[in-house]
Amino acid sequence: MKRIGLITSGGDAPGMNAVIRAVTRSAVVENIEVYGFLRGYAGILDKDYKKFNYSDVGGIMERGGTILRTARVPEFKVPEVRKKAADNLKDLGIDALVIIGGEGSLTGGKLLSDEQGIPVVGVPGSIDNDIAYTDMSIGVDTCLNTVIDVLQKLKDTASSHERAFIVEVMGRTSGYIALMTGLAIGAEAVIIPEIPTDYDSLAEKMWEERKRGKINSIVVVAEGSASAYTVARHLENRIGFETRITILGHIQRGGSPSAFDRILASRMGNESVKSLIEGEFNVMIGLSRNDLIRTPIEKVLAEKKSLDLEIVKLANILS
Repeated sequence: MKRIGLITSGGDAPGMNAVIRAVTRSAVVENIEVYGFLRGYAGILDKDYKKFNYSDVGGIMERGGTILRTARVPEFKVPEVRKKAADNLKDLGIDALVIIGGEGSLTGGKLLSDEQGIPVVGVPGSIDNDIAYTDMSIGVDTCLNTVIDVLQKLKDTASSHERAFIVEVMGRTSGYIALMTGLAIGAEAVIIPEIPTDYDSLAEKMWEERKRGKINSIVVVAEGSASAYTVARHLENRIGFETRITILGHIQRGGSPSAFDRILASRMGNESVKSLIEGEFNVMIGLSRNDLIRTPIEKVLAEKKSLDLEIVKLANILS
C-alpha cells in the first residue's frame, strides 16, 4: 500500500474533517501518500485532487463541514462512469480508496470494488444515524446537540407566549433525530416515519395538558413523516389554539464537532488506514459498544437500521 485516495461524499456531517486529519496522519507515518479528491466522486471523475501531507490537515479537526467539499453525483449510477472513475484512480496510482459518507456513498464504493477491483474502506458519516452495523455515525452527536440547543430556546419562548411549537427536523426515512431530541427536551410528541401518527389522540393529549395548566407544547416532526405545516393544520383544527412552525433545515448539519464526534472520527479514520494496511478491504468501520468493528460493506447495505422501540416507549411515557 503506497498511495490511497480519500473522499467525503453525500451530505456533510460535523466530524468529517477530523476523519480526513486522522486518515492523512495515520497514513503518512506509515509512508503512505494521501490524495484527497474534491467534491466526492465528482473529484475522481475530474481528477480534481490535492496531495495531503502531515501539516496540510493541521487545525481542521474543529471545523464543521468538510475541507474536501462534497457533492451528489447521480451519474455515478452508470457503469461507464464508474469505469472512468476507476481508470482515473489507476492512472494516479491509487491503491485503495477511503470513503466518508452515508449509504449512497458506500453503495458507490461497493460498485467500484465489485466491478473495477478498487479496494475501499468506508467510514460512516450521516447525521440521521441510519447506517447499520455502527452504534453511531460521524456527526450524529453534534447534530443532536445543535437541535437540542435550538429546541430549548423555542421552549422558553413557547412558555412566554403560551403557545404550541411544531418543529421540523431532518430525517427522510429515519426518525432518529426527532426521537432523541424529543426525549432530551421533553417534547409532547415526536412524529416519525417509522410509526403512524394518530392526530386525534395527539390533539386530545395536548388539550388535556393545556387544561391541567401546561403553558407550552413542543411537537418534533421528522421531515420524512409529514410536513410541519400539515401537522399544524391537523392540530389547530382539533384543539383550536394557534401553533407556530419552525423548520431547522441545514443548520443541523453545521457547527464545530462535539468532543464525542472528534474522538469517534479520529478513531475511525485511524482504523480505516489500519484495515488497508492489514489487507482487509471492502469493509465499513463501525462502533459497537465502544469497540471499533469492520463489517463488509455488502452486509451493511443489505440491512436497514431500525429505531429502538424501547426508546420510543420511553419518550411517550416521559412526554
